[in-house]
Amino acid sequence: MLPTDIDQHWMMHALGLAGRAEREFDEVPVGAVLVGPDGVMLAEGMNRNIGDHDPTAHAEIVAMRQAGQGLGNHRLLGCTLYVTLEPCAMCAMAMVHARIGRVVFAASDPKTGAAGSVFDLLGDPRHNHRVQVEGGLLAAEASERLTAYFRRKRGKPG
Repeated sequence: MLPTDIDQHWMMHALGLAGRAEREFDEVPVGAVLVGPDGVMLAEGMNRNIGDHDPTAHAEIVAMRQAGQGLGNHRLLGCTLYVTLEPCAMCAMAMVHARIGRVVFAASDPKTGAAGSVFDLLGDPRHNHRVQVEGGLLAAEASERLTAYFRRKRGKPG
């Protein structure tokens, strides 16, 4: 499926959150936006695991928690999650449990990606719910930001 203007809009918003995560909190620059079936933003998140000392505080989890609390429901039926990095196994399984309808991610993660790169947890037929996956939207922007962050952390030239 080709990305829509709406997909571009929300991914740009997620990229802005990724920038804030790095700039304001020195976190790995990952941002996520959760949009309801009606196209209205329900929640947003950015990586907070370093600052919050919480290994589960990935951008996707932060956004899903916020949305679940706001809706008063752990099910996020028909929602679309936009995230700047391919979800890891923890985030992918949380999406399955929440019954997220669709995830759109920017950069693939060749080390821990669980939406098709290393694992395909979102489409695994053994689960009672499968999440529609679309990857690569604004991937270059997200990848450049992540690469620059890790180079800086390792003290390597840009």
